[in-house]
Amino acid sequence: MATELATDYLIVGSGAVGMAFADVIISETDKNVVIVDRFAKPGGHWNSAYPFVTLHQPSQFYGVSSRELSKGRIDEVGLNRGLSDLASGAEVSAYYDDVMRHTLLPTGQVRYFPMCDYRGDGNFEHKLSGEHFHVTPHMTVDCTYLNTTVPSTHTPNFEVGVGVQFMPLNDLPKLEHARAGYVVVGGGKTGIDAVLWLIDVGVDPDQITWIVSRDAWLLNRKNAQPGLEFFENTIGAQANQFEAIASSTSVADMFDRLEACGYFLRLDTAVRPTMFHAATISELELAELQRVKNIVRMGRVQTISTDEIVLDGGTVPTTAEHLFIDCSASAISNLEPKPIFEDGLITPQTVRSYQPAFSAAFVAHIDATRETVEEKNHLCQVVPLPNADLDYLKLTSAFMVNQFNWGQDPEIKAWLLANRLDGFSQTIAAVPKDDEAKIAILRKLGDNAFPAVAKLGEYIAEYESA
Repeated sequence: MATELATDYLIVGSGAVGMAFADVIISETDKNVVIVDRFAKPGGHWNSAYPFVTLHQPSQFYGVSSRELSKGRIDEVGLNRGLSDLASGAEVSAYYDDVMRHTLLPTGQVRYFPMCDYRGDGNFEHKLSGEHFHVTPHMTVDCTYLNTTVPSTHTPNFEVGVGVQFMPLNDLPKLEHARAGYVVVGGGKTGIDAVLWLIDVGVDPDQITWIVSRDAWLLNRKNAQPGLEFFENTIGAQANQFEAIASSTSVADMFDRLEACGYFLRLDTAVRPTMFHAATISELELAELQRVKNIVRMGRVQTISTDEIVLDGGTVPTTAEHLFIDCSASAISNLEPKPIFEDGLITPQTVRSYQPAFSAAFVAHIDATRETVEEKNHLCQVVPLPNADLDYLKLTSAFMVNQFNWGQDPEIKAWLLANRLDGFSQTIAAVPKDDEAKIAILRKLGDNAFPAVAKLGEYIAEYESA
């Protein structure tokens, strides 16, 4: 017999999205919440992250609304120096455990069921005890829709032959002796992290082979910094972004202008990127990556043996003494957007570019304060996660439409200004009225917003009709 439970919200998943959603619900309402998760601790994919992982954007933009994650400092050493601190994976995991134990559970509004497999329709089972539960919620919140895959649990989609030294990058710190060479498989953010770690611990860049199936447009981390001291970088970059879009004459010209104004970076200026996963790096990190000269651009890997790598576009020789590091897992396994609000179901997705934690908090606030599904979805139009370079068009257009809609609503504007995950609204509000340089940037931002949206609409129409 299943243990029967009743609740206002059933949240499936206690990762970044589920925790941010629950935090707002218990802060802004008297509703009850049941959280079900397959891991032993909250934090979602952070439970399986590689040991040297860090956040890619400042810690101030991550976590739950009610509790700060950032240490509030500027890094003085390393490849992030001069920029706001980036929490390590261990710090993020400890943070979420602390939030659960000292913020959510003490309210009495939250019941937490770790180590449980959710079976659907309100049914879940404890993986160790076998106990069955059935919960009857007013609303189910599916925080597993945008499931994050990690290298340690990823099965490669290519064949690895007998005798090949092959490991996920999680195991890199366990290495105890040198190899003939190190082959990083994957050109995304995980691959970037693997290359940077190898160089940081003393591997000669000439010993590294990097298999990059698609080059990517990269975001410059200095353009995503909180506080007035970074105003020219952050708000200035957004103003430059809108201007570059509005003044462009084609999609290719738009990307050129976005690169010229410093919004985008790329690994090699001679190679045109076709991928955009919103990976964020510093200029110092980019310089380190550019020290690696043996970059294989021959498509995806098909097979790896002890003497050759077979790719879509040809073969590359190797040896049994080379170590292959798997960084081929896709960060997000489901890129197809769906309505966030449906009758009896909420499927949190991004409503602001590159900010899943803020998005989940905002979705929770809208559910707590608005009545109809239609109004909720109007205010929470999905900002689709990108894969190809042209996905930047829809992503940016949706983000700008949401920002416009929120700006027309006094209650939302006040909430944004008070929410710690939205550092941009607070930065803009803090601009002194006599600071002519910053006021000029804000004017530039506003003047180019509508022309940029219109130009994006033209490009999207051309793209969809092609």
